[in-house]
This record gives sequence, structure tokens and C-alpha cells, in this order.
Amino acid sequence: MLDKLRTHLAHADALPTLAVLGLCSGLLAGGVIVLFRILIDSLQMSFLPGGDVENYEGLSAFWRFSLPALGGLFIGLLFQLAGGAQVGVIHVLERLAYFQGHLPLRNMLLQFVGAAMSIVSGHSVGREGPSVHLGAACGSLLGQGLQLPNNSIQILLACGAAAAIAASFNTPIAGVIFAMEVILMEYTIAGFAPVILAAVTATAVSRAAFGAAPAFIVPPMDMVSLLELPYMLVMGIAIGALAAVFIGQLQRVTLFGTHFPIWQRMTLAGIFVGLCGLFVPAVMGIGYDTVNAAMLGELGLGFLLLVMVFKVLATTVGLGLGLPGGLIGPTLVIGACAGGALGIAAEYLFPGQVASPGFYAMLGMGAMMSATLQAPLAALMALLELTYNPHIILPGMLVVVVSDIIASHVFGRDSVFLTLLRARGLDYRSNPVAQALRRVGVASVMDTSLATTTRTLSHSAAESLLIDEPLHVLVLEDRQPVSLLLAADLARHLTARPDQAEVDLLEIPAQRDDIRPIGMQATLQQALDEMDEHKVDALYVIRGGDIIGTLSRQSVEAHYRQP
Repeated sequence: MLDKLRTHLAHADALPTLAVLGLCSGLLAGGVIVLFRILIDSLQMSFLPGGDVENYEGLSAFWRFSLPALGGLFIGLLFQLAGGAQVGVIHVLERLAYFQGHLPLRNMLLQFVGAAMSIVSGHSVGREGPSVHLGAACGSLLGQGLQLPNNSIQILLACGAAAAIAASFNTPIAGVIFAMEVILMEYTIAGFAPVILAAVTATAVSRAAFGAAPAFIVPPMDMVSLLELPYMLVMGIAIGALAAVFIGQLQRVTLFGTHFPIWQRMTLAGIFVGLCGLFVPAVMGIGYDTVNAAMLGELGLGFLLLVMVFKVLATTVGLGLGLPGGLIGPTLVIGACAGGALGIAAEYLFPGQVASPGFYAMLGMGAMMSATLQAPLAALMALLELTYNPHIILPGMLVVVVSDIIASHVFGRDSVFLTLLRARGLDYRSNPVAQALRRVGVASVMDTSLATTTRTLSHSAAESLLIDEPLHVLVLEDRQPVSLLLAADLARHLTARPDQAEVDLLEIPAQRDDIRPIGMQATLQQALDEMDEHKVDALYVIRGGDIIGTLSRQSVEAHYRQP
């Protein structure tokens, strides 16, 4: 029954089964994210003044410096002992691109503990990036446990990532679009349905635990006039430039950090964040209290600019030197401060003719997220769901697209995740052919019309081999497959040489292909890579220790050339 399920899921159109699995992965991911958040909140409430999870400003100067520094040292030693295991969204993208979405349990556990400690010790990181890793690992481990084909595991990974964003922010639509824009980098019907179910399920789990209130509670706000749109265009340009600076700074610090052992660079990151916390305590922690205050118009121009600059520094140094945490939360804080500051400037330049600074702070959040992640639709949906303000859509569409264009095309920046992936010497193939081949497992394309035999056999044995009319003959030498030939060529030779007592299948006139093994779980992309790497044109598919079929280069190429 499981074998039938696995073969069925190797096809690109196994939608109902994938939908059920997506729902299961959403349930798992939602539960893990709730536990992750409860752990962080309970630890923060145990020592922060007033039990406020954001009140790092209430700590003494000694603890504002010591807490991040000691946290960086402890996390660095932990990761050093773990052998430098990778975590975060970059790790998810790497495993998706190079390991078919197989995420290790060990890295997931390290992410859970390390990110919780990083956030609790006041570093300028978010919980959404770690949540994406945790959620994606839930989906991946579910698929690995069931030994599903890799094309299905990749979809379940995206389901877990969507579930994580949905459960963390209480934003199911943004979670779905994030998974498609940032993780899979494509939109498909087969991917959408299970990802949506995963996001819905995880959001339901999160709301059962924490309620349905949006992340930021602000009064309804709107533009005063359409004449504000040109100023918002300028705002999109400014924040796009800010995002390009942020990505570039993060890339430089990441490359700089490669020259130091893990524990040294994380300790250095903790000391730097501690110094920032001494001068500007608001940069410590996730910073959603600052975002809320900016959207309520409670912060002045000087304070907003100060927090923006120090948040950029603390985040790029902390994350660039390897602290386990997310960057989505900090980009929202940076964007809210930049947008709020531009809103105050607009009030000064056009008194009584523009919306409140809080409205511009909202727009700044979406613009910064869009330009940094290169995910405008995800940013727009997150903006809508985080604020429950439909008036944000029209101006939000303008600023997120403009900021995205400025960062990507004027400054030539890729998304922050792809930039950091390339800083590790890696890349993410997202061309249409690779995407199409990743969606299909070899089990759905392989040819099972196969006969297996030794290199030499008698004339009568060769005739018996062809009784079931196989398409191919797999030749074994020393019990190992060495060549694949067309059964029709063997039949032609037997007819031409009826008097030959012994037939050597590697010597008769025939079309033969060298052959390599590949697992049943593999995708067509893996199969093509295996053929290219070993310069062969055929593979034999194995399940356990059994050979169950063959796959030729022609059949792979015929699949992606189908109309």
C-alpha cells in the first residue's frame, strides 16, 4: 500500500494525496511553532522588567551589554561543539537545491535551542526565520519518515515553511505566498493546494494557543489624497536604496566572518549587539513594540532615525557573524522606522495634506520586506494581514514594487537569501526546466519493461529471456549492472545467428548504454544531474536492493518537452 502511495506521489498531478499530507505537515509545524514561541515568551517574562517580552529597555546598562555578549558566547560554543551545523532559511534553500529537501533532525533541534537563546538574550534577530526552518523540517521529516519520493518531500518542505510564517505572524495568505515566492520560487496548482491547507491548519493551531488578534493593533488609517502618491513613489525609492545597503552590509559581514571560528564570531556579534544596546536599547530583541509605537505616531524623527541606523548595524553584524535568528522581523522594524521618519518629513513639508506618520510606517514595513526578500506579493499580503487595514493596499502596491525594482535593478541586488547562499559558494537553480524536473519523480517516468541477465548466456536462454517481450535488457557482470541494450537488438541477433551456442551481450551488434543506479525517491532533476556527472545516458532505478526499472535521457527530455 505504501509502495503504491510512493509511486502515485512521483507523478506531478498527485494533488489529493499531497493535500492530505500538506494538512498533516501544517499540523506538525503549527505545534512546533507554538512550542517555540511559548518557550521564548516564558523565558523573557521570567526576567524582563514587568514581565514584558519586549522590555529590554528596562534592563540596567550592565545587563543590556552582558546579556547579548554572554548569549553570543554560549551560542557560539554550542554551535562549535555541534560541528558548525547550518540553520535558518539559507540552510533550507541549500537543502532544497542540493539535497532534494532532506532536512536533518539534528539541525532542526539546534535551530530550536539556538534561536530561542539568541532571541531571549536580546540579539537583534526575529523568530520568523528560525520558524521557517522548524516548519520546513517538520514537512521534510514527515516525507522522509514515509520514504516518499523527493518531489513530494520538496512540496511538504514548502508546506512547513508556509505553516511557519502563518503561525508566527497569524498571516495565512502571506505564509502561502512566502513559500511560493521565496522557498519554491514558482507557482503551481500542485504546490498551491497543499501549501494552502498547511497554512490554514497551522494558523488554526496558533489561534487556538494565542488568539486571533493581529500582530499589530493600530486604528484604521488612510491616505488623505491621491496627491500623496508621488511622495510615496519617492519613499519606495528611498527604502529600496536602504534595503540594498542592508543586503550589501550583511553580505560583507558574512564574508568577513568566514575568517574566524564559530565561537569567536558569535561572541564578537554578541559584544557588538551589547554595545548597540547600551546606546540604543530599542534595537534589542525583536522590536515589535517599536513598530507598534511607530504606527501609532508616538515616536519622534530623531529617535526613528537612530533606531533605524542602529538596527541595521546590529542586525547585519549579528546575523552576518552567524547568530541563529531571522531577519524578517528586523526588516519590519527598520522599514517601520524609515517609513515613520519619511511620514514626519511629509507632515513638515505638506502640513495637513498627508496621512499620519503611522500610515507611512506601515508602508515602510512592506517596502523594506519586499526589497530585502524580493517578494513583493508576500510583503503586500503580510502588510494587509498584520494590520487588518484594507486602505493600505493601493499605496502598498506602489511602494513595495518600487522598492523592489530599486533594490534589484538599480542597485543590482538579489534577494538577501540568494545573496547569502552565494556568499557560501552555492546557488539555487530556479530556471523553468529545473523546476519542471524537480516536480516529478523517476518512478512516474521509468520503464518497467525490463529483463535482467548475465553478460553471457546460451542461445536458448536468450530466447527464453525475450518471451515476455521486454523493451530493454539489463546486463550484469560480477552481479553488477554494466550496460543496457534494446531487446529488439538481441532478438535481431538471435534470428541472424541461430547456430551460435553462446551469446555475449557486450559483444553482439546492438545499441548499448552505460548505466548508473538511482533511488526510487529521486526526481527527474536528480536523474539528469546523475547522467551529466557520470556521462551516461541511462540509469537503473532501485528500491531497497531490487532493480525495478530503467530511465533513459531521452525519456527525461521527452517529459519536459511535452506541451
